[in-house]
Amino acid sequence: MRKYETIFILQPELGEDEIKNICAKVQEIISSYTGECFRLDDWGVRKLAYPIRKFARGRYYYLRFDGGPEMIAELERRLRLNEKVLRYQSVNITGEPEKVAEKKAPVAEADAVEAVEETTDTVEAANE
Repeated sequence: MRKYETIFILQPELGEDEIKNICAKVQEIISSYTGECFRLDDWGVRKLAYPIRKFARGRYYYLRFDGGPEMIAELERRLRLNEKVLRYQSVNITGEPEKVAEKKAPVAEADAVEAVEETTDTVEAANE
């Protein structure tokens, strides 16, 4: 099975019952295709970068799950047909490494400065 992330944006003025209904349908689709839902997070109402269907804000949801490509096709089809869903995007994260904070090595910068100084010294010596 592949790992997927889906972010979908709902209309901001939806009631709690409608939101729970949409989230339940999404989880039902995943379970009907023998997928496994690991995470469903409500990121809250946020301002959109540009208006979508005359909505300046939207309620964001993050979904992390495992499943097959046919499940993604069905999930996206159902999200597309639902008028309360403004946007959605699914991403395959199977080959992605876990997110780890990376630190830049300050040694590499010091080596680059030394290399430039050495080059400058050899050019000056050649000119004399």
